Amino acid sequence: MENHIRTYRSPGTWVVRAGGAVLAETRAAIELHEGTRPPVIYFPRADVAMAMLEPSATRTTCRHKGEASYFGIVTKSTTLTDAAWSYETPKAGLEVIAGHLAFYPDRVTIEQL
Repeated sequence: MENHIRTYRSPGTWVVRAGGAVLAETRAAIELHEGTRPPVIYFPRADVAMAMLEPSATRTTCRHKGEASYFGIVTKSTTLTDAAWSYETPKAGLEVIAGHLAFYPDRVTIEQL
């Protein structure tokens, strides 16, 4: 793992909302800090309403984290394309985010309660 990436167990309860629905709620969030970028909150898959997500064919590769898989979020009125992502098999040192999803904050509401 590159030393500019750090992960922490994020305290409190985190919630993701989209289209008026709660997509995720957890007390087991992982906060990932990468260089000077804003932190990203990763939600355990078990705490995400996976029925509201549909896998996408989109894949990207990060030289530090590995290959990301994307998901669209299906709301009552639309599908938010590629609004969430996951590193199914992240690179060594980042295994803590395996089985977790992150969400684009410009497409959903992410709150710490």
